[in-house]
Amino acid sequence: MLQTNPLSFRSRLLLLQLSLQCRVAQQQLRSCRHASTASNPRSAKSQPLPRTQKSPTTPKTVVASPTKPKPSKENDNHSKASSDDDHTPRPLSAPLGLATPPLPSQNTGIDTRTWRQRREDFLNYDKHLERRVSLTKQVAKPYFREWTNMQYSKGKTFLSPATLLRAHKARYFPNLHGSTLRSSSRSTTPLLRGKISLVALFSGTWAEHQIQTFLGSAPAPHPALAPFLAEHPDILQRVDVNLEDNFLKASLIRLFMPSLRRKLPEAQHERYFLVRRGMTDEIREGIGMLNGKVGYVYLVDSECRIRWAGSGRATEDEIESLAKGVSRLVGEWQRDASEREVVSAAAKDGSREREASPPEAEMRQAAAA
Repeated sequence: MLQTNPLSFRSRLLLLQLSLQCRVAQQQLRSCRHASTASNPRSAKSQPLPRTQKSPTTPKTVVASPTKPKPSKENDNHSKASSDDDHTPRPLSAPLGLATPPLPSQNTGIDTRTWRQRREDFLNYDKHLERRVSLTKQVAKPYFREWTNMQYSKGKTFLSPATLLRAHKARYFPNLHGSTLRSSSRSTTPLLRGKISLVALFSGTWAEHQIQTFLGSAPAPHPALAPFLAEHPDILQRVDVNLEDNFLKASLIRLFMPSLRRKLPEAQHERYFLVRRGMTDEIREGIGMLNGKVGYVYLVDSECRIRWAGSGRATEDEIESLAKGVSRLVGEWQRDASEREVVSAAAKDGSREREASPPEAEMRQAAAA
């Protein structure tokens, strides 16, 4: 006797049910199609109209079918040129920086929350969603994109302006917090406020070499800027900011800090920063630091406003515009300093007159009596 497998029998029943359902569905579709053709209004057009009425004639419009352009060498070259134009650096069309003035307590990267606040933030679902959005942005960002963009104009992201940005339109340089060569952690805002600063942002040796094309090295400044740094050491300064968010690379830089102290002048030790935290993506986009492997130079006035910016390797026109901007800012600073001296002298004279006025009034009163 042959034994039938119950599983195979059940599967056959299922197949039969499926086939029956498919046939029923096909019949329903056919009936729907017949009903739609029967109720089609085109049949009314076939009936002849009475002689008194004239059948409306509609002009026939011929629609030209879109023709695809044939690929040619000129089109290919044009497409390649347009793709290359996307990576070509363009002049700055808007001022760089942040909208609000910086504070020394901002962007320190130090978590000042209590344990209770951390627990509340950990249990807050909205904070988790914000963190998830930021993490997805970081994951979606290609790892080698910054390196691949280096092949276009050697990573230069924008061209420097020919003249300084106006003071009322300029935006502010953010506050950064890190350790200096004097083994002390401090913020950049107290150092920048009150002086004209040439701020260099870099991460790696490649970016540092690009900055040297603008400013030169700290022991030997660029010939176009050396006279200003020598004549006005109390007004003009250079600030180097080494950005390194990787813990291992930052620890290696700390190991080589003694050699950096020997290379740099002693006055430059407090102006060399190693920053690990606080540089967010919003700050990078605000100051135009779109490629972390490229060096950036900013000319910052005494109120921490970015008046000029440069990226990548410097050109002759950019060096010339930077030197002109430095000389102009130095002149403005000296003019403002002289005005402040005049105002302070007038205030001192007024206070002296106020101090001397009571005895004179008493003498006048006595003489009148």
